[in-house]
Amino acid sequence: MSDVLDTMSLRVSFALTAVTLLVLFYWITYRTERSSYAGWWSLSLGLFLSGAAAYLLEDTPSQVWANPLGNALIVLGAGCVWAGSRSLRRDHHRGLPWWSLLIAPVIVGLMSASGDPAHDTWSGGGFFLAAMWIQLGLAAVELRHLLRTTGPRPSVTGKAYRSSVWALLVASSGVAIFYLGRWVAFLTVGPDGWLFTTFFGEQVATLITTVLLATVSFGMSTLSEEQLKESLRVTAAHDGLTGLLTRTAFFESVEREHRLRGPLPDVGSPEEREASFGSLIPADLDHFKKLNDTYGHSAGDRIIVAFADSCRSAVRSDDLVARYGGEEFIILLPGTSTSRACQVVAAIGRRFASRPEQEVQRVTASFGIAAVEPDLELAQLIDRADRALYQAKTTGRDRAVVYTPQV
Repeated sequence: MSDVLDTMSLRVSFALTAVTLLVLFYWITYRTERSSYAGWWSLSLGLFLSGAAAYLLEDTPSQVWANPLGNALIVLGAGCVWAGSRSLRRDHHRGLPWWSLLIAPVIVGLMSASGDPAHDTWSGGGFFLAAMWIQLGLAAVELRHLLRTTGPRPSVTGKAYRSSVWALLVASSGVAIFYLGRWVAFLTVGPDGWLFTTFFGEQVATLITTVLLATVSFGMSTLSEEQLKESLRVTAAHDGLTGLLTRTAFFESVEREHRLRGPLPDVGSPEEREASFGSLIPADLDHFKKLNDTYGHSAGDRIIVAFADSCRSAVRSDDLVARYGGEEFIILLPGTSTSRACQVVAAIGRRFASRPEQEVQRVTASFGIAAVEPDLELAQLIDRADRALYQAKTTGRDRAVVYTPQV
């Protein structure tokens, strides 16, 4: 009887903890920052709380439906932990379809209800425990992936951020391992076996889950704040119309990554030595003011976006493309010779000419190309590239000119 009371007391304590964290977290963190991970964790807290409330109806006539419902809600809460961890990733496929999160709780609910939930509190227990350790394990995998992929990114590798991710990783991994042990013990000795009741019983599980809630909630507040800061940094660094880098962000990236620094290699052909540093390419849309005056600024904006898309589709993922201002753009192609840069410029021109926006008024672009040299200051390099662009504009436009000492 004391065990039952102890378990019930722990469940009440768990429910109170979940309520407190949910209220504090939702009103202080989620409503302020609106980050995706904060939303998933708020939903997870609500589901854990609802599941714990259902478990309080054990040993009552309502147990027949309360236990399957509690199992399903707790499993769905674990699924939200997985979805939240995945939402921290910054690739294009980080989200999980909402319906995929319903598969595990539906299966667990059905298996729990198909047994004898009115008399067996562990009806469907094997499915419940398996769903818990698998989903929490997947959350740990997502967090480990996050630590590996954010290493080179200066804006997301702050000490507080990585410490919070590590705390979440340790917590989710530890609870996943615990539920894996519960699952193995459940299958081997059953819920009444000494191994299960001593090391994996309800009291231990409730305490560990309570620790998980507290650890994740406090650690996640830091992650949510960092997500908001990162979102603001990305917004500030990108042009609102085209999505390209802004002029300031472009030059900060160039300086930060030291693309224009380093000794000139003494091996290889002149072409290979030139290519080891890259090419800088300013670009300017020809007769753009006439387009705006004739067709309006909305038509001009569409042409600017079309040119930006043409540049983006013609360069590599590690090349830098920025809107320099108005109808002016600038591109840095690291490790690319001027001859190769001419091919990239030609590809941009072809793609730009084939855009549907060109059907109203055909617009061309002029390019200057300058080789990056390690002994040049950035201002000197830009001056060279601008001279080449000026020659392209004054000799007929719709062309690219490579800087030479005679330009």
